Amino acid sequence: MNTTNDSILSARDLRHSFGPTDALRGIDLDVQAGEVLAVMGPSGSGKSTLLHCLAGVLTPGSGTVTYSPTNQPMRNISGLSEQDRSRLRLTDFGFVFQFGQLLPELTALDNVSIPLLLAGTKRSEALRRSAELLERLDLASMSERLPGELSGGQAQRVAVARALVTAPSVLFADEPTGSLDSLASENVLTLMLELVREAGTTVVMITHDPRSAAYADREVIVRDGAISAGYRLPV
Repeated sequence: MNTTNDSILSARDLRHSFGPTDALRGIDLDVQAGEVLAVMGPSGSGKSTLLHCLAGVLTPGSGTVTYSPTNQPMRNISGLSEQDRSRLRLTDFGFVFQFGQLLPELTALDNVSIPLLLAGTKRSEALRRSAELLERLDLASMSERLPGELSGGQAQRVAVARALVTAPSVLFADEPTGSLDSLASENVLTLMLELVREAGTTVVMITHDPRSAAYADREVIVRDGAISAGYRLPV
């Protein structure tokens, strides 16, 4: 598989093991700039390991992951130091996890502002940008609430705001609605994808739910550490 000119992420012969267990078995994958890609597969198939390698959270046992943002030189993520990968995750990548992972002692507004503050943004500017994003996600009235005072869907929208507040090039979403009911799930995905499509953000979304995958532009299926199918979803 050759890297296409508009690929923002490319994996080549990606392999990774946990002890004697092979989690990834030679995956080749291109993620196009601006697309929403759904990665599906049964539990233990390797899909989360693939996401973590693409995002620089894990260094693969072998193979390469390259990142080619617009108007910037290509970088070999798998060859970067841990410090450089951490910086890349802070500046270029956003993350949404199944259970949000909000800090319980901070308000929604303060939770969203954390990535900006870590990147060196002044607190007043970080709070302003965070408040604007919460408003876009219909959460302006919840900005001073603690996570424990929010519904599951509201808390997950706060997590989405935190992931997008730095205007990342790539959003990695690992079962972003896996803990929500169908109505809250639809609300979170609709609002999240409205924002990312408007910004041109690339999304790699791990999901086991065909209804969530239906929101994507393309779907790949991972089984036993390899991609078994990939096709563009009907428009």
